[in-house]
Formats: sequence, structure tokens, C-alpha cells
Amino acid sequence: MNYETIAQYSEIIGGFAFLIVMVVLFRKFVLPAVRAGEISRNSDLVNTEHRREELREEVAEARGEVESADRDALAIAARAETDARHEQETIIADARREGLRLVHNARGELDRGRIAGRDKLRIEFIEKALNRARELASQQLSHDGDARLVAKTVDDLTIGTGA
Repeated sequence: MNYETIAQYSEIIGGFAFLIVMVVLFRKFVLPAVRAGEISRNSDLVNTEHRREELREEVAEARGEVESADRDALAIAARAETDARHEQETIIADARREGLRLVHNARGELDRGRIAGRDKLRIEFIEKALNRARELASQQLSHDGDARLVAKTVDDLTIGTGA
């Protein structure tokens, strides 16, 4: 065996030794780091997955609350509309009653005004008729006729018979 062959075997054995050392170092240092990174990444994925599920549940709850709020808003609007309609009907009924009362009072006032006007007109007619009768009587009656008329009226009043 010569030196060249030994040198070749030495290079081959050195190469194998280098490979073995590299494999051992790879398994001792690199693989645990890769596994730790993989475990960390898997853990992050699991945590992200859990967080996503929690967010989905929160979204579902929020949607339920929004739907509940929508139903409440619709119920409030319906109740407000019903209350407004009832209030409108009450106001209209009150206004109608008040209007009827005012019309009734106005009719009463109108009747009283008619009666008062009729009485006033009757009094005026009577006064005018009396004045006219006095004028005509004074023109048509003489002093003797006037005395007889007064005597007859006094007699009728004392006896109690009215003309």
C-alpha cells in the first residue's frame, strides 16, 4: 500500500467522518430547532383556529343581538304607531265633543238671541202702535168722547170686567 492509496482512503474516510459528524450535528442541533419551530407554528395555528372559532361565536351572538334589537325596534315602532293612532282618535273624539258642545251652546245663544230680538221687536211694534193709536185717537176723538172713554175704562177696571 502506498501513500497515495492511503491518502485516498484517508480522504474517503474523512469524507464519511465529515458526513457522520454533519448528520449527528444536524440531528442534535438543527432537527430540534426545526421541530421546535414546527411545534410553535402548529401551536400558533391551533391558537389562531381557536381564536377564529371564538370570533365566529361572538359574531353569531352579535348577529343575534342585532336581530333582537331589530325586533325590539319594530315592536317599539308598532307600539308608537298604535299609541299615536289611539292619541289621534282621542284628540279627534275630544275635539268632536267640544265642537258639539260649542254648536249646542251657540244654538242656545241663537235661540235666546231670537227670543230677545223678537221681544224687542214686539215691544217696538207695540210702542209704535200705541203712539200711532194715540195720534189717531187724538185726531178722531173729541173731548166728550175722550171723557166717555176714560169713564168707561175706569168703570171696567173698578167692576173687574175687561174689554
